[in-house]
Amino acid sequence: MSILRDDTLNWIKACAEVLAENRNYLIQLDAAIGDADHGANMDRGFKAVIGKMPEMADKDIGTIFKTVGMTLISTVGGAGGPLYGTFFLQAGMKSAGKMELSLDDWVVALEAALAGVIMRGKAELGDKTMVDALTPALNALKQASQDGASIGKALQLSADAAKQGMEGTTPLVARKGRASYLGERSAGHQDPGATSSYLILQAAANIWANT
Repeated sequence: MSILRDDTLNWIKACAEVLAENRNYLIQLDAAIGDADHGANMDRGFKAVIGKMPEMADKDIGTIFKTVGMTLISTVGGAGGPLYGTFFLQAGMKSAGKMELSLDDWVVALEAALAGVIMRGKAELGDKTMVDALTPALNALKQASQDGASIGKALQLSADAAKQGMEGTTPLVARKGRASYLGERSAGHQDPGATSSYLILQAAANIWANT
């Protein structure tokens, strides 16, 4: 089985829906250690992405991801725009010209997406950022692929690892971003970027469950 172009479009729609549903939750998380705008920014960005759906409908997966990335960069404020924009742009580069993705293709795309986020944000594992959700998600995806898991199973294992990584940001002291200004006071709060990363990967697991 493979992830088809329409599956990809459905994932993007699901991302928009889950970020809209969790808009206030992400705002609350960000209010504790940031500018209280992450939820509103992500919701606005993906609403703009949905507006681009008609022009993406007949494109290859790489072009879809690149369009998502460019749209997020131009519409999402704060750090979220450049970071998530880079995430999708890098995934798009590895998916260029493809009308479907195998599990290995998705591993390569997610690996490039994470590398782009790390390069753009200069963040490492343990810095209390989205990297703390994406890194274990990628590692779990690679392991599942090596174990011969189906795409659906692999994606759920990846999302589960992202959730653990997200929850693991709570006791951390932030070393990057606005939250780092709080020093020790940033401990005890879950990172909003790690949370939105988990939501996006869980949306992929939900939508691609039967592939």
